[in-house]
Amino acid sequence: MHSIDSISTETQTRQLPLAEFIVLMALFTALIALSIDAMLPALDIIGNDLNSTSPQQNYLIISLFFVGLALGQLFFGPFADARGRRLTILVGLIIFMCGTAVCYLSTNIEILLFGRIIQAFGLSGPRIASMALVRDLYKGDAMARVMSLIMVIFILMPMVAPLIGQFVMFWLGWRHIFSVFAVVAIISATWFFLRQGETLPRANRVKFSWKNFSSSIKWLLNHPVVMGSTLGMGTIFGAFLGYLSASQRIFTQIYDTGTYFPLIFALLSFSIGAASLFNSIMVMKLGMVKLVKWATIMSVVFSFCLLASVVVYLDKPPLWLFILIMFIGFFFIGILFGNLNSLAMEPVGHIAGVGAAFIGSFSTVISVVIGVFISQYVHDTLLPIGLGFTVFSILTYISVMYAIRHKQ
Repeated sequence: MHSIDSISTETQTRQLPLAEFIVLMALFTALIALSIDAMLPALDIIGNDLNSTSPQQNYLIISLFFVGLALGQLFFGPFADARGRRLTILVGLIIFMCGTAVCYLSTNIEILLFGRIIQAFGLSGPRIASMALVRDLYKGDAMARVMSLIMVIFILMPMVAPLIGQFVMFWLGWRHIFSVFAVVAIISATWFFLRQGETLPRANRVKFSWKNFSSSIKWLLNHPVVMGSTLGMGTIFGAFLGYLSASQRIFTQIYDTGTYFPLIFALLSFSIGAASLFNSIMVMKLGMVKLVKWATIMSVVFSFCLLASVVVYLDKPPLWLFILIMFIGFFFIGILFGNLNSLAMEPVGHIAGVGAAFIGSFSTVISVVIGVFISQYVHDTLLPIGLGFTVFSILTYISVMYAIRHKQ
């Protein structure tokens, strides 16, 4: 009888068809999106049921999830390089299921928030391992294309997740949203372990040591392409996270859209999905560097347009105008999401696990700080959203141009 370790780290030589590989990797990232976005319609109800002290505390149900992701990536990055990709996914999903149980059984908001951190800590295992799997098998523009195709499927989840959350909450209650998470995790794990082999041979594994870890981190910190891309990813996603955390308040309270919130959220998510599909086609023709340059500049233009509309209309532009500007802006941001990650990962093939952990956790910490800061000021005005996108898209431009200059 095989041990868990031998089963999970067994090297299999078969290569999955590209389409199946992309869908399988996207399923793990989609589980992260589902765990975030399905909660959005339920934030106020959860807060009321669990005696939350303020709407801002409800936002932590979203924001603290990213804290768990950042912490988990620091652990699972070295783990993935030392023990392989399959065991990383197995351990991560077990932790995720434990966190899901804590959330389901929670009796106050503090316990639920603790469970959310455990959930995210666990999901960082599949996230790191899936990124490392892609890097093990692809590089350069081909890797950017695969990442973009994964993002297409990944973005489908934010389009439907709030609808799923609202449907489950209406018929079964908000606690069963966590039951849905558990079912998706089981399906993902079963598919993965039946079909996808290990991509990191035992001979290429790096035994964990603090010396190797610290030297790897030092190398990453001194690599201009890695750092510039990671900082850019953190700042632009921070502005996006500020919007994401406050999105329920923006649409249901500031704009009073009621039950239409999931549909509007899906429409804006579609823009990012369309960008990822566009990128998967164009990246092989133009290259990710050219696309990143173009998308970074246009993200700055979008941010100024958003801020101008907020100022002109005294903190609240018409709903149609806000949606139009955000839809166009999210298209350019969607191009950045997949490409910046690929740009940062390209130089780190020899330490893909630690590299993915550093890039993911460092960019996530930056984005959480920015996102929490912005969302705390969203009450009856969209000015924090406009200012946030403007300031941090400019910082993204500076960071990304620094990375590209050193790549060339």
